[in-house]
Amino acid sequence: MSIKIEDLTYIYNPKSPFETKALDRVNLDIEDGEFIGLIGHTGSGKSTLIQHMNGLIKPTTGKITVGEFVMTNEKAKLADLRKKVGLVFQYPEHQLFEETVYKDIAFGPKNLKLSDEDVDERVRESMELVNLDFELLKDRSPFELSGGQRRRVAIAGVLAMKPDVLILDEPTAGLDPKGRDEILEQVKFLHEKYNNTVIFVSHSMEDIAKLVDRIIVMHAGKIELSGTPKEVFRQSARLESIGLGIPQITKLMERLREIDTDFNPDIFTLEEAKSEILKWIRSNKDA
Repeated sequence: MSIKIEDLTYIYNPKSPFETKALDRVNLDIEDGEFIGLIGHTGSGKSTLIQHMNGLIKPTTGKITVGEFVMTNEKAKLADLRKKVGLVFQYPEHQLFEETVYKDIAFGPKNLKLSDEDVDERVRESMELVNLDFELLKDRSPFELSGGQRRRVAIAGVLAMKPDVLILDEPTAGLDPKGRDEILEQVKFLHEKYNNTVIFVSHSMEDIAKLVDRIIVMHAGKIELSGTPKEVFRQSARLESIGLGIPQITKLMERLREIDTDFNPDIFTLEEAKSEILKWIRSNKDA
């Protein structure tokens, strides 16, 4: 499902001493099936932007179209939009509240007035998608699970609604390395399986570099940069000027390129760096 944002401005606490312009005439097109990485320092406007995409916030001015749904239309039924756009907040496990994993994941589908059979099918499917064992965990309290498992239960609850757009706000925040890697693998798997539109918000340049097709950089309520990871991370000086950086492994490759121009600077992951360094070692050994 595509998203089109036109001249979007949002002001918190308008006409008060605390008035703050969080978004300033933002224009953005996201194509159906794109995997977008959204980055920016705290206060850049990225969280405000994603909350507009499923109608949690309505624009001060501007227009937002999701698929054929014009959410800024006065007659728009935002409840219908939220069935299509799933938003997973930072620390979503804090929103778990039911006594069992099954009931928590089933909460959304039940509100869609689905039959018991359809609800059960959606719970099973969404648990499988996030690699949670249905029989083992369905009757367990979500509060007995590990941090990574609770995070996946919360994500499964959103997936059970079968959204066409999935927005993930810092989905790996606070997790240990194992839990973080599990979530990243599941996000990648979900996009490859369904080719749905995914918007991934993160402070981690490494996570963004591994996953996305396009990076959107927010700064001071505006879009500062937009492009492929290669195009964006090549502008390291500009990113650093607004308080951001590039993946550490990319910095290493840039340093190595100063030693030997045969090194490819457009390397963003550890796996790519390993392959590039081994290739360089072999070529120099042969020489």
